[in-house]
Amino acid sequence: MSMRWRIRWLAFAIGCYGAAVSAQTFYVATNGVDAPAGGTLAAPWATITYALDRVPDGSTVLVRPGTYTGRIRIRGNFVNGVTVRSEVPYQARLRANETVLTIYGDTDIQGINIEGFDIAHTGAGASALVVQIQSGTAANTSRITLRDNILHDSFNNDILKINNGATEIRVIGNMFYNQQGSDEHIDINSVDDVIVDGNVFFNNFAASGRPVPTDTSSFVVVKDSNGSSDGFLGARNVILRRNVFLNWQGSNGSGFILFGEDGTANFEAFNCLAENNLFIGNSAVTMRSPLGVKGSRDITFRHNTVIGNLPANAYATRINREGSNPPIEAIRFVHNVFADTTGTMEDFSDTLPADLSTTRPSTLERNAYWNNGAALPNDPGDVLNIDNDKTRIEDDPAVVSIGTIATPHWVPASNNFNGGFASINDAFVFLAQSYGRIGANSSLIDAATPGSDVPATDILGTPRPGIGADVGAFELTANVFANGFE
Repeated sequence: MSMRWRIRWLAFAIGCYGAAVSAQTFYVATNGVDAPAGGTLAAPWATITYALDRVPDGSTVLVRPGTYTGRIRIRGNFVNGVTVRSEVPYQARLRANETVLTIYGDTDIQGINIEGFDIAHTGAGASALVVQIQSGTAANTSRITLRDNILHDSFNNDILKINNGATEIRVIGNMFYNQQGSDEHIDINSVDDVIVDGNVFFNNFAASGRPVPTDTSSFVVVKDSNGSSDGFLGARNVILRRNVFLNWQGSNGSGFILFGEDGTANFEAFNCLAENNLFIGNSAVTMRSPLGVKGSRDITFRHNTVIGNLPANAYATRINREGSNPPIEAIRFVHNVFADTTGTMEDFSDTLPADLSTTRPSTLERNAYWNNGAALPNDPGDVLNIDNDKTRIEDDPAVVSIGTIATPHWVPASNNFNGGFASINDAFVFLAQSYGRIGANSSLIDAATPGSDVPATDILGTPRPGIGADVGAFELTANVFANGFE
């Protein structure tokens, strides 16, 4: 071996050794002790915070099964990233009668992944929030990922709040249910670059032994309620994609997702996208509308599917101003499906002319509409009517009729999700395939207009063709080819 190759081999070996060292695994357990010499499987630490204060960049912290009670401070600045994971999925239970996870502090917090936990309040009387991610006055919080967690049962306020200037936050493949009061599953407030992808959202209060309050707010809200005090005026670059929403049990003034809420004089949300989501109308509880916009601009809804009987003031959307909101600009609906399989769609949108900009109008473009053969509604007082969509599809999309759906909440006694699912992803895939899929002869097949308003993938992450994509969240032909559906 030449000297040159010896040097290259030595450099390669050193690099591999460094990677191996940095990729160490440490342990936390309910019987652990927070001592400097610990962190091993034989001598685990007792708390996640203690572990994060000591592990090197690139490490994995495995949290052994059991219940961990009390607030957990997630902190540390990691260039390559550290993963904190439940050793057995959903068997490490994080509980507190206050905020369970606080991800903010006096120094920068970056590069931390939280995976596989069961996270909730202990019960009634808890103080606000289950998880909070925010930047501080002089410190930034960024590159935080919540993945494959069960986040549920807030007894005070939101389940997850992402606010005050946090950036690069990823919420991927989690399950959310049962917030408290007029608050949300996720409150995304005055932030930049947040992606909410592949999650399942619903409420089933009875499954947690709680009364159904019918006063909770939207499942996801994107807004800015504190002006520019955190350096951001308006939440921006927020993407809600590939999520499943079902089983509404909330207020008749709210819906599944809402951009803007607080009536401020600025645009509360802008440059945001909702795509490839599935909204299932399987509840008898009335909502305002599944898709809402208040005081925002440049919001695109594309390739979403709204299906089933939605007792709502508007089957698709309400777009309006409140308080000091400026006129709403450039809200676009492209390649979506609005399919009431019960024929009870009485109103499509609530969009008064006084609330919308005329110089940057809001539009409907190549969407599909179905009212089970009944006449589609038209209200000349609204700006957005189905008749305004000049390239629309009015036909049976051959989607499934919605009956009773068992919510996939976590059942600790059987160590699986209601319905027999072993993982959140199993439940997600079942819901997407069962209720998002279009029929083999659907008029939605290959019906999307080619161009930039076609996402690269569908709700299952299956690639869409550049030309000849299907309308709605589900790409039938690609899934038949990739996954062998019949």
